[in-house]
Amino acid sequence: MNITLIGSGNVATHLGQALKVAGHRIIQVYSRTQAHAEILASQLQAQPISEWKAITNAANLYVFALKDSVLCEAISMVCAGKMDKIFVHTAGSVAMDVFKGHVNHYGVIYPLQTFSKQRQVAFQHIPCFLEASDEATAATLQQLTQTLTSTIHWMSSSQRQAIHLAAVFACNFTNHCYELANEVLQTEQIPFSTLLPLINETATKVNTLTPQVAQTGPAVRFDENIINKQLELLRHHPRLQKIYELMSQSIHVVAQNQEVYD
Repeated sequence: MNITLIGSGNVATHLGQALKVAGHRIIQVYSRTQAHAEILASQLQAQPISEWKAITNAANLYVFALKDSVLCEAISMVCAGKMDKIFVHTAGSVAMDVFKGHVNHYGVIYPLQTFSKQRQVAFQHIPCFLEASDEATAATLQQLTQTLTSTIHWMSSSQRQAIHLAAVFACNFTNHCYELANEVLQTEQIPFSTLLPLINETATKVNTLTPQVAQTGPAVRFDENIINKQLELLRHHPRLQKIYELMSQSIHVVAQNQEVYD
């Protein structure tokens, strides 16, 4: 399939590479920054472009891998005159109907993974969540995505938005907690690597235990002696204090609810 990739960030990079490995042809890479388009286009043997008017009509599929805030503008600029083509976006929190009224055939390919350009991922193991405007488009997206991954789910826009919200808690917020932990360690010149065995075991446990069962720490039983001591250690870090308090309260509430149901 001939594909125009609109975007050059983390998702565009990994999805573009996976499409190329699967045998699809990326004919263009668009970015509003020409240098960024050139970097990814060189990897995909595609034409780099940085102007909307340069986007070709020769592609079968147009993939928008952009920030949510610019997606609507990009759709209005790209879709004109291409009613017979297929358009998809890769966003978790944007409804499929963002394309409605612009084109006839559209959908979503949402890969559920954290992507960084500096780190390779095994795309064939990444779950992809699909949505389509019509049966013909659905068949095309199913066939295409099967060349990328073995795990495909059809989900509505509202279901996908829930998945994305859950992913923010499970991934983005968790990673931010790593950074906060690193801030605490740096006050005593302790390397972050000290926590890696703990982090790895915590992540591994939820493969076999529910998060509620896997939860440990002073907040589960609300051990005020330890909690107050740790809040005192954070006395010069009011932002961390507030996060610590809210997280401890939330953990305790969930643990209490679990006891009721048990």
